[in-house]
Amino acid sequence: MLCKSCLSSNSNQGGGRSLLKVQCFIYTCGGTFKGKNGTIESPGFPHGYPNGANCTWVIVAEERSRIHIVFQSFAVEEEYDFLSLYDGHPHPANFRTRLTGFQVPAPVTSTGSIFSLRLTSDFAVSAHGFKMYYEELQSSSCGNPGVPAKGILNGTSFNVGDRIRYHCVAGYTLDGHTQLTCVTSTSNVAVWDFPIPICRAEDTCGGTFRGSSGTISSPDFQKDYQSSGECTWTILADPGDTISLVFTEFQMDSKLDSLEVEGSDPPTIWLSGINIPVPIVSNKNWLRLHFVTDNSHRHKGFSAQYQGIFEIFSFKYFYVSGNISYVSGNCLRQI
Repeated sequence: MLCKSCLSSNSNQGGGRSLLKVQCFIYTCGGTFKGKNGTIESPGFPHGYPNGANCTWVIVAEERSRIHIVFQSFAVEEEYDFLSLYDGHPHPANFRTRLTGFQVPAPVTSTGSIFSLRLTSDFAVSAHGFKMYYEELQSSSCGNPGVPAKGILNGTSFNVGDRIRYHCVAGYTLDGHTQLTCVTSTSNVAVWDFPIPICRAEDTCGGTFRGSSGTISSPDFQKDYQSSGECTWTILADPGDTISLVFTEFQMDSKLDSLEVEGSDPPTIWLSGINIPVPIVSNKNWLRLHFVTDNSHRHKGFSAQYQGIFEIFSFKYFYVSGNISYVSGNCLRQI
């Protein structure tokens, strides 16, 4: 598929006349990539991708291999242009997350041998675009998990049994687990035992939660939050366990406020509005909540209770108000 974009500029000529110069570029959008490794760039990078783009890239690895993606540059018009990621072919059932804005995303690893990316842009402003490197991963490699903004990584080997450590620069607090270990999952694939931590400015809200249960609430919950900003909370359980998240209160501006939940199935869930969301169960031993609010409206925010889930045989159990319940599919059943 081809995309056409034009750039125009004015130049002054003798006699006060103005000449409009128009330069048009033809970009090749998307394609299928095979091989051990390679680089993918958005069309026109770094001078800007075209308006009205709809570009799809499909990366195909050897059978039983996975695909590891590391972004080297990322600048996409926030909330208007998006890079959607698919864990497989670009089908809604394989949708993983969508990226926008000007912050370089963390590395991403597929669960299978196919991974897809789709860039969509509107018909107005664009940005520099993105550049990323991909490589095949063998079953014994976790891949480089990356370095969070304002973070420092110690460790250069990423195979099963290897350990790496993180810490933050001065003025920032680490949320998450300081040490990650590359382990073998129940499906016999190498994975990190905890998610990559984040570095949060010391004067911002958020934190790391450990333990069998607890409550997370938005800032000034029930007092109508007024200030704009962002908060990030990380909930950690023991390796092999999962986490349930049950909302007890939920009231946000549907256009200006949002709560992003990572680590569930689907991998990313976006919440907003005034309806209490259904319970969320993680698909690993962690959940991460990212709250973004605007100060244009006043709403009460949210409050949610989290519970650790431990597995016995083929059932997963957790405690709720002194009773033992179990998870069956997406339902929570009391016993």
